[in-house]
Amino acid sequence: MSDQYPLFALSEEHQEIRKAIREICDAKIAPAAAAVDEEARYPQEAHDALIETEFFAPHVPEAYGGVGADALATVLVIEEIARADVSASLIPAVNKLGSLPVQIGGSEELKKKYLGALAAGQGNFSYCLSEPDAGSDAANQKTRAVRDGDFWVLNGVKRWITNAGVSEYYTVLAVTDPSMRSKGISAFVVEKSDEGVSFGAPEKKLGIKGSPTREVYFDNVRIPADRIIGEEGKGFTYAMQTLDHTRITIAAQAVGVAQGALDYALGYIKERQQFGKPIAEFQGVEFMVADMGMKIEAARQLTYAAAGRSERGDKDLTFFGAAAKAFASDVAMQVTTDAVQLLGGYGFTRDYPVERMMRDAKITQIYEGTNQVQRIVMARQLLAGIQSTL
Repeated sequence: MSDQYPLFALSEEHQEIRKAIREICDAKIAPAAAAVDEEARYPQEAHDALIETEFFAPHVPEAYGGVGADALATVLVIEEIARADVSASLIPAVNKLGSLPVQIGGSEELKKKYLGALAAGQGNFSYCLSEPDAGSDAANQKTRAVRDGDFWVLNGVKRWITNAGVSEYYTVLAVTDPSMRSKGISAFVVEKSDEGVSFGAPEKKLGIKGSPTREVYFDNVRIPADRIIGEEGKGFTYAMQTLDHTRITIAAQAVGVAQGALDYALGYIKERQQFGKPIAEFQGVEFMVADMGMKIEAARQLTYAAAGRSERGDKDLTFFGAAAKAFASDVAMQVTTDAVQLLGGYGFTRDYPVERMMRDAKITQIYEGTNQVQRIVMARQLLAGIQSTL
């Protein structure tokens, strides 16, 4: 019976990865999380600790100097960091988002140069897709790239770029043939130091205040022709393939922050007394934490299942990536809100971490495609008959 219906569990190796990253989070990341949020500053403590322990960009293959973590291991890393600080979890998450187009479509020379630099911790890697008029309508790009001999010249504006200004490297989507809409979009690697690259002021955000979000400006940015990623006109394809994989990392963030909020709330309700007994003994509170735990575990299992599909490249990855991201982020928003409720007035203050977790959780419903867009993606997959039957 057990051979026919195997039990699904983390391997010993994956369990060790979780243990290792949790120890780093407890020692180096969690203690700075409140200050990072309060000061709206980049979590340099986390950055340095992740480079030191090779969790900075764990997805980079061994062939390019990385540790070659599989999709599930990468999810575990991001989940555990988000449990301590969602802002810090964007370091490995966005490094994967920014560099994955290079890994998917880039030349061998491009992979060696930029994946190698990322693996060595020489700089973060950001993803420049969104524009003022190209949010959910991501194909509506205005940034242009024009060929000029052995160079490409880029002009345009990108908006909502995570870790902009901090990152050294940027995957930039730009129109190379305006007549072809999405098939006329190409992808390029741009470096922070390239002449003509500049940044807007950091956005003043509700949450993830430790991760700078800025506009990126390209003013006649002239880059070598070999910095194009893959084939001309394939950029949008690479971008969408990337999101199929990286939406799962957003699901991991959502699971992590939800778990962090539940962990804190459980400790609080066992200590907080009203009417002569801990509030954890009241049935209404018990029902709340039961629902919180149940939904987190459902989100976690869906996220891990999606990670497996990411690693294998299954045909239903698009559905599972969208489903994991939408479900887990909805759970994160509900669980963190409930955690604030369980702490009562204390939960509404910055003296306790659950209000930060609630603010941080909100973005998981928005970035890398709003949950409304995720539902469109899922529906189209279902209507096309693409869904797992296992």
